[in-house]
Order: sequence, then structure tokens, then C-alpha cells
Amino acid sequence: MTAAVEPSRILSVEGLSARYGHVEALHPVDLHVETGELVAVLGPNGAGKSTLMRALMGLVPTQGSVAFHGHAVPRRSPAKAAAMGLVLVPEGRGIFAPMTVAENLELGAYLLNDKQEFARRHDRVMTLFPRLKERLAQTAGSLSGGEQQMLAVGRALMSDPKLLLLDEPSLGLAPRVIEEILQTLGELNRAGLPIILVEQKAPLVLTLARRAYIMSVGSIAAEIDPRQVKSHDELAHFYLG
Repeated sequence: MTAAVEPSRILSVEGLSARYGHVEALHPVDLHVETGELVAVLGPNGAGKSTLMRALMGLVPTQGSVAFHGHAVPRRSPAKAAAMGLVLVPEGRGIFAPMTVAENLELGAYLLNDKQEFARRHDRVMTLFPRLKERLAQTAGSLSGGEQQMLAVGRALMSDPKLLLLDEPSLGLAPRVIEEILQTLGELNRAGLPIILVEQKAPLVLTLARRAYIMSVGSIAAEIDPRQVKSHDELAHFYLG
């Protein structure tokens, strides 16, 4: 049964759970994303954040309902989810290392047959990540970690997402690169792109997010307004209870 959707609500999730074999890795969770929101999903390692992202995309067996713009997202069908406009940048980036930067970007637009639209999207990615423009002929595996993350985001943008899901984009990156990537994500969101951003670096992400969910042991422990979190001690309270 599809969850009821309010006019401004683009994603509505009710009772979503996920299993790996006989292990329930994600207990039933409810969450939503409003038009134009950047929503953070925070929590320690093992909290279920990545499983939640995979469940939203249909990459793991699930129960419950996921509605996107009022339409049910098919279970176990990542391709259909992507065609609807849900696009995931996975933890670890998931780039194709032997292929060139240009080829990776082309794969992001594999559903597109319009050359003018392809050029528009490509130009947008080059504007957002000028370093990629200098490295189009390089293999993706030869890029630095920060450049690979830029490529992963750029490839996702080539599909013109309606909701961008990012799983730990700062993982393994230098602080300066993290700040640069998060700044770009903030620009995309201010331009109207809704984003769900999974992160462990809570203080940085909370400066961008309109709302945040705190996850613990496969469940959502709290929903918070980042503007009301005034100290690290208060944030620790949400993490630790």
C-alpha cells in the first residue's frame, strides 16, 4: 500500500525494514523529504545508515512502503528507482576504475538519447568540478580520492536526479576536500535539488541540513532541527540518548 503524500512531500517512507539473510539490519523506519530539502542521516558505524540508502534504492530485500512523488518505488528494482529520479552515490564511490573520466560520466546518462541535453548536463558537471574537465581522458582509478568522489557525484548528476542520495561522501578524504565537496552539495541544494546526505561528520553536515535523522542500531532514534543543536554536548545527547 502506498503511503499518503502531502503536496510538498517528495519522499514518504513508512515501516521500511531490510534484511540480510535472516538478520534484520534495518528495523521499521518512517521518514520523509520535503521539496528542496537537504536531509542529513547521522549516526555511528553500524547504525544502519548505508542499509537505509540501499533499501530506498531496492538493493536489499525490504518490507514497508516507499513513495516518490506519490508513486510507489518498486522493490528490488534499482534501475526503476533510478529511472524515477532516485540516484545513489554509494559509500566507496563505485566508480569504474579502468574506464576514463569521460566514460564514467557517459554511463551516468545511459538513459538519455538527447545530445543537447547531454551537453547541458556535461557542462554543468564541468562547471561544478573543473578538475574533472582537466582529467577527462584519464582513467578514473588514477584520480585522487577527492577527485574520485567528485566523479561519483558528477556521474550521478549526469542522470539529472530528482532526489540525490549520498552515502558518506567524506569518507577517507582530507578536510579541505571534504569542505569543497560539501560546499558543492550545498550549492546544488540551494539550486533546488533535494538531497539525503549520510554522514558521520555531523557538525559539518548540520550547517547544510534543514532536518536530520539520528540512527542507532538499525532504527531512527531521533529527528532533530539542526538550528536547535547548539553544542557538541547536545549533539552527543542525541547520539547516546
